[in-house]
Amino acid sequence: MLRWLAVPLAAPLGLALLDGDDPRPFLVAIAITVVVGTALEQLKADRDLGQRESFLMVALTWLGVAVVGAVPFFVAGTGTIAHPVDALFESMSGLTTTGATVLEDFTIHDRSILLWRQLLQWLGGLGILIVAIGLLSHLMVGGAQLMETESQTQNVRKLRPQISETARLIWGLYVGLTLLAVAVLYGLHLLGLAPQMNLFNAVSHALTSVATAGFSPEGESVGAFTPIVQWAIIPFMIVGSTNFVLLYYLTQGEFQRPLESEEFRFYLGTIAFFGAVVVGILWFDPDIGRNLEETVRHGLFNVVSMITTTGYASTDFNVWTPGAKHALFLCMFLGGMAGSTTCSIKSLRWLVVLKTFRRNLFTSVHPDAVRPLRLGSEVVDEETINDIFNYVLLAIVIFFLLTVVIVVDAARSGTAVTEFEALSAAASIFLNIGPAFGMAGPMDNYHGFPTTTRSIMIVMMWIGRIEIIPVLVLLTPAFWRS
Repeated sequence: MLRWLAVPLAAPLGLALLDGDDPRPFLVAIAITVVVGTALEQLKADRDLGQRESFLMVALTWLGVAVVGAVPFFVAGTGTIAHPVDALFESMSGLTTTGATVLEDFTIHDRSILLWRQLLQWLGGLGILIVAIGLLSHLMVGGAQLMETESQTQNVRKLRPQISETARLIWGLYVGLTLLAVAVLYGLHLLGLAPQMNLFNAVSHALTSVATAGFSPEGESVGAFTPIVQWAIIPFMIVGSTNFVLLYYLTQGEFQRPLESEEFRFYLGTIAFFGAVVVGILWFDPDIGRNLEETVRHGLFNVVSMITTTGYASTDFNVWTPGAKHALFLCMFLGGMAGSTTCSIKSLRWLVVLKTFRRNLFTSVHPDAVRPLRLGSEVVDEETINDIFNYVLLAIVIFFLLTVVIVVDAARSGTAVTEFEALSAAASIFLNIGPAFGMAGPMDNYHGFPTTTRSIMIVMMWIGRIEIIPVLVLLTPAFWRS
């Protein structure tokens, strides 16, 4: 993985040479990743990966790529990301598709550096897709069994006879969606409907909308563009947060698959419900003063951005009424579908939690009843249900602990952080959303937090992106025993 990271690094290197900018940040990163990757490859054992090695590989690959990804930011030596902690923060945020940034002035950075930020997020989205379907679906709590049930697939790791063919299939879908997004966004520019959406911006936003990632080379995020651009990006965020197994079946002409998926219907239902709630709150807010189209657009766009964990912003929702902000805060915990580029807890787990709660109410009234939990026509086994409840509980506990850490460290350093700012920042970082509220709002950044807090946030983005278990299992003594 480290050795092949030199390939995507060649793209910003080429842009730097084309623009006449300093190519050294990328030459240094390429040299480091090729040398270290080649050296590590010489240590490989002639054996298959077991489950323990797979956990270790997933955790260390994400960490190693993030460290190399920070090298161009540090070597460039421009702006806030010249600091080692901030360089790693930006890189980890990119690779985990979090979208939280410490950049304060976007205009001082070369286009090549901004492109590398976008590419890191695109690589992170692709990487989590391959890992989720090829590896984490087997290792993670409730992963494979639920994905197979909901997509009506016998083995999600074998859409094709070999895992390598499955990976190429997912790669093809991902690249195809990205190219389609480029064509749509740049097409709007050519039609004169989006003057600022030049080719560089079209590529940049295509990379991070399909990856449900959220970085933008513009300080105002998607709010820097015309309304039609914001409308055009919404479908790509939704599709990027849809199970890619279902997308594969769509390409095979099996158009009924999404409609048969309870998770897909639940996922779209949450978008519709919270979209209506936020739009309604904004419409009846006398201080907003927007017309109907603008109200619907901003309300729906930012709800979709939060639920899909993309983290784009069409406007500064920091100035919204508390009701709208708290509704967006709840959206942070939802997430899109399993087997997609999205982060957070994910809609499939919430669907199982709600179905289990409803079943428990029924069995409380009818204690002798035997009522298996079903997704569609398939039964979900009790072990999977227990795993999901354990995961959701663990995620919520870690979120609250991170909130406490943020508040305590802010008080220690004399930084003014309110409770809601700390809650939203903890949720946004750990659930890989990106923007939060207050000092980490959509038009601000995370540089205002103490260095120690930002260092802890780097670790939490890493843990949250690979869904907790592959990192926490490394901390158990049993993992290291032969």
